[in-house]
Amino acid sequence: MTTSSSALLLADRVVLITGATGGLGAPIARACAAEGATVVLHARVVRKLEALYDEIVAAGHPEPVILPLDFAKAEASEFANVANALESQFQRLDAIVHTAAMLGSLGPLEHQSFDNWVNLLRVNVAAPMGLTRALMPMLARAPDASVIFTLDDRGIEPRAYWGGYAVTKAGVAALSRELADEWEHRANMRVNAVIPGPMRSPLRGQSHPAEDRMALPLPELLVPLYLDLIGRQRKSESGVLVDARAWLARSPASS
Repeated sequence: MTTSSSALLLADRVVLITGATGGLGAPIARACAAEGATVVLHARVVRKLEALYDEIVAAGHPEPVILPLDFAKAEASEFANVANALESQFQRLDAIVHTAAMLGSLGPLEHQSFDNWVNLLRVNVAAPMGLTRALMPMLARAPDASVIFTLDDRGIEPRAYWGGYAVTKAGVAALSRELADEWEHRANMRVNAVIPGPMRSPLRGQSHPAEDRMALPLPELLVPLYLDLIGRQRKSESGVLVDARAWLARSPASS
């Protein structure tokens, strides 16, 4: 039996996903499209974006939009151009899901490059801030707007040798809390951050190359959490940092 579009969780919504071709971003993008959203797919590599676009279209979901942009080089004017393009094409934006991230080099501080830290700050902190800031007018008009940042354990509990990656993830946690406080009295605007925990992703493979990847959970297990935050969450829960492992432990679907 075919599900009517009105019964879909995200029917008629527009959702932008950064890092949409990554280990976590791709399953979230597919799920949002399957729930009726028009998905704006951001990543750096056009070839990967086109492959994901084709996959979503072939599945019969709403036609997505691709947004190739290198966050390490993006300027404020480019984020403004994104906002103008979405305003012109859709006149709305309902959610941003930030999953794009750069790991950089791990090791003692004296062995790390200043230029690498600058790139990490641009990709992991400045770009999420700049993009969210540029798109805020459209979010403010949405009936139910959601912004979701993706964190890491090392940003909450820093450890030796995690370098700029841990520092930038701590910065994203602070950014999410600041926005939640600023939006406290905006009934239609919510913001959260998710701590996914270890999962079978390319970034985890870079940081833990000797680890048994098959022992890690798939990123797809976290998709229901992100869908809940986009489409079902209450305003009273805005500002919460969500530990995905605790959420999965309580979720009937994961038991």
